[in-house]
Amino acid sequence: MSDWPSEHPRRPASATFHTASYVTLAGADWLASADPCPESVHARWAACPDAPSTLPCGSVFDVINAPALFGRELVDRLWTAGPGSGPVATHRGRILLFAEPGTARRLPALLGWEEWSGSVPPLLCHGTGDAVTVPPLFPHRPARPDPPYGTPTAPTGDAPTPEPDRPEPDRPEPDRPDATSRWLVAPDVRHPWLPGPGTLLWACIRAARRVHTGGAEPAADAPGSSAPAL
Repeated sequence: MSDWPSEHPRRPASATFHTASYVTLAGADWLASADPCPESVHARWAACPDAPSTLPCGSVFDVINAPALFGRELVDRLWTAGPGSGPVATHRGRILLFAEPGTARRLPALLGWEEWSGSVPPLLCHGTGDAVTVPPLFPHRPARPDPPYGTPTAPTGDAPTPEPDRPEPDRPEPDRPDATSRWLVAPDVRHPWLPGPGTLLWACIRAARRVHTGGAEPAADAPGSSAPAL
């Protein structure tokens, strides 16, 4: 039985773990709205849609920045036993979870009340006055090279039936600044649901307990909590 707190309702049962690697137009509008001049953000994206961008936090979203291994466990807890997550990205080996404004200020204080907080690795909480680098709207796809000059072709009468083009798999390029920056859960609506401090507190403690027990599912939480009322 899940120990998901009753005061934090689950998402509808139809909600699934979106894995789109690109941002929709509605999602781009939402991201750009975090900037005081969203038109300039859209202009930059129009000129270079496969480049990362820097956006301010605090008004439209906060960002919880976690180490890769713990961050992936945190996202997994949110989706398997909780209400899901908002947009999630990976950047330079860390996981970026987009959260409700105000989460960056409240989450560290709430974690300080929990006995398992010592098992939670240091989190970087970006809120008012901070900015984060977000992945490109679209994943970079390297251009396919032209065939070498003078490549022999089969005689006309024996020409084989051409095979349909197969898309080349994405391969990160070490010399590109966005090589390690991509969306895990890309923004796809104008007003995405974002987890708040209480939701992320629960997920952090659940993930820390799971990591501490070597992957074993922890027992349900006892009634009551050492944290103050949210």
